Amino acid sequence: MSEHNSLLQTIRVWDLPTRLFHWILVALMIAQWLTAESDGALQYHVWGGYAVLTLVLFRLIWGFAGSDTSRFSQFVRGPGAALDYVKALRRGETPLYLGHNPMGGWSILALLGLLLIQAGTGLFANDDITFDGPLSGWVSKSMSNWLTTIHKLNFNLLLLVIAVHISAVLFYLLVKHENLIHPMLSGRKHLPPEQASAAPRMVSPWLGLVALAIAVVAVGLLVR
Repeated sequence: MSEHNSLLQTIRVWDLPTRLFHWILVALMIAQWLTAESDGALQYHVWGGYAVLTLVLFRLIWGFAGSDTSRFSQFVRGPGAALDYVKALRRGETPLYLGHNPMGGWSILALLGLLLIQAGTGLFANDDITFDGPLSGWVSKSMSNWLTTIHKLNFNLLLLVIAVHISAVLFYLLVKHENLIHPMLSGRKHLPPEQASAAPRMVSPWLGLVALAIAVVAVGLLVR
């Protein structure tokens, strides 16, 4: 072990609810992509959409009630901070952050926004044959058709943002030699002592279960 590695300290940076949200969402997006154009799997696509909406609502709640690194107030920074971070990368530097860096924070907001649009428009969508979204009766047929078009176009945009996200993770892994995947699996990072001393506050996972229950009830009332 090198002297540098021996000085690193291991601290928790991601709580269990945040990590479960991340990986369940990954699985759901793969499932939604596979079932999007299959008539035989349409019902699974609908159920998957409800699950995605539930996860997004959970993450919005967790962005205010979760552990420090999961809170919007901790990782959403102004455009100036994001620009400074990009300039640092161009200089060959790799500023360390306990949680999301400034660019990552904006990508999380973009992803949540697109997911909310995707799940929301799906509630009003139709396929002109056998399927009508649970809220399609609240709007006119022409409005439902328009929201269906948005639903399809937004999914392509969502895939693009996901591709950018994956590319960024690979860039950090292969070029910057910073593994962002392992901390999202284990919840822990290896950091220098000066950063490890500022370990983020972790809240109880049981609070995450409460936030999830609220999201489940909200979606259940909405679709029924």
